[in-house]
Amino acid sequence: MARCDCIIPADHPSLPGHFPGQPVVPGVVLLSEVERCLRRQLAVPLRVTGIPNVKFIRPLLPATAFVVDLEVSKPGTVKFQCLLADAPLVSGSMTYETY
Repeated sequence: MARCDCIIPADHPSLPGHFPGQPVVPGVVLLSEVERCLRRQLAVPLRVTGIPNVKFIRPLLPATAFVVDLEVSKPGTVKFQCLLADAPLVSGSMTYETY
């Protein structure tokens, strides 16, 4: 299993419209962090080919540190969890191919 420490800064460009006055980190930004961590861990060029399942469990506030746990279950598939203080934020799986 691999682990990445992450934080979405309060000035991230996706936050002003998601939701004005009470911003939360959009799910697509969290999935982007999962992909970034996967690229870093595998250290090879890759392309995400799908997200067969994903469950958004609770929201994440900007500028809050969280962790991405990755488990390559078989070549081309990774299971992931985003955690805040060991409590799940998002879980799912992502498929990818290397090139």
